[in-house]
Amino acid sequence: MSGRPVKRSLTLRGHRTSVSLEDAFWQAFRDIAAERGTPINALAARIDEERDIDVGLASAIRVFVLTHYRLREPDTAITRGD
Repeated sequence: MSGRPVKRSLTLRGHRTSVSLEDAFWQAFRDIAAERGTPINALAARIDEERDIDVGLASAIRVFVLTHYRLREPDTAITRGD
C-alpha cells in the first residue's frame, strides 16, 4: 500500500475531475460508500457540495473519512495503553 497520493478520477454531477489520495484514504472512502450503499461518485459529489470553497476536494474527502472512523470507533488506544 502506497503512502504517496495517487490521482483518481471521479465524475461529479456529470463532470470529470480528479483527486490525489493515498491508497489508505481511497480504500476507506470506497468502503464507506459501499457500507452506505452509495456510489462513490455520489458520495464525492455530496462532500464537494458541503465543503468550504477554500478546502480542496481531496482534503475534504480525507477529513470525511477521518471523521467517519473517529465517530464510529471508541478510542481504544487509551484503553490498550498505546
